[in-house]
Amino acid sequence: MNANPSTHDYRAPATIAEYLDRLRAALTGADAALVQDALYDAEDYLRSEVAANPGRSEADVIAGVAGSYGAPDEVADIYRDTEVRVQTALQAPKRTTSTERSRFARFVGVAAEPRTYAALFYMLLSMLTGIFYFTWIVAGLSLSAGLLVMIIGIPFAILFFGSVRVLSLVEGRLVEVMLGERMPRRPTYVRDEGTWLQRIGAMFTDRRTWTTMLYMALMMPLGIGYFTAAVVMLALSAGFIFAPLAALFEAIVGFDNAGFHVQGVHLWQLPFVFVAGIILFFATLHLARGVGRLHGHIAKHMLVQSGPAYVG
Repeated sequence: MNANPSTHDYRAPATIAEYLDRLRAALTGADAALVQDALYDAEDYLRSEVAANPGRSEADVIAGVAGSYGAPDEVADIYRDTEVRVQTALQAPKRTTSTERSRFARFVGVAAEPRTYAALFYMLLSMLTGIFYFTWIVAGLSLSAGLLVMIIGIPFAILFFGSVRVLSLVEGRLVEVMLGERMPRRPTYVRDEGTWLQRIGAMFTDRRTWTTMLYMALMMPLGIGYFTAAVVMLALSAGFIFAPLAALFEAIVGFDNAGFHVQGVHLWQLPFVFVAGIILFFATLHLARGVGRLHGHIAKHMLVQSGPAYVG
């Protein structure tokens, strides 16, 4: 049973760090993206309350907001419940379970899933986003390293690292909308404690900053691979489907004099080529779904804050 602020053994957190530690512990087992969103919202709200009450101690402010914002366990329950309702509303209605459907129905049923075409579009889009991310990371790191000897080097590096976090949120929204993987809707909170050198050092030593840049560098080869696979398989399936139809049309209408001719297809082979094109098209859709699931897991692992967002 969750703790309740009204019970005699409950002790309100004395600091923001303690509140966030309790909230993180209460969200143990929850999605990492949900935990990051919850910690950001809580820290943002608590800091706003502390800033709005300069004459009160941090402990008094946190104890006062327990009734309005909620204790850590209560906030965790609210986020869990809200997440379940949102995910349930976003999911497409299930027709039948996989055990009730035949293999053929499962094979062709992928064409009826909107997420399939979103994943296929992501494969086509990923080459453009991958080239942009790679160019941004390489240019940003090169200029940051080159300008460190000048007075504008540190401000430029800070802006560059901040832009990486913004791009990670943008990519996260693309991944969530197109691939269906839950990604953060909030960034990790930027702390105000410590000197400006300590805050800069925390940004440079944050593991997620470097895994995000690694992800963006990897997106170029991955994006090229996704784009190539999608285009080649779609073109082959379209060619197999429409080549027999074009050959039949050629035989009926007769376009030899116009230079229109389908080579290498005999009349008895047309039905098999057509069926092969249909099968290849559905195989392409299954590939898109598989790539979408796999890439979603890669993005979740590399872009989401897995460790504490706050260090006291």
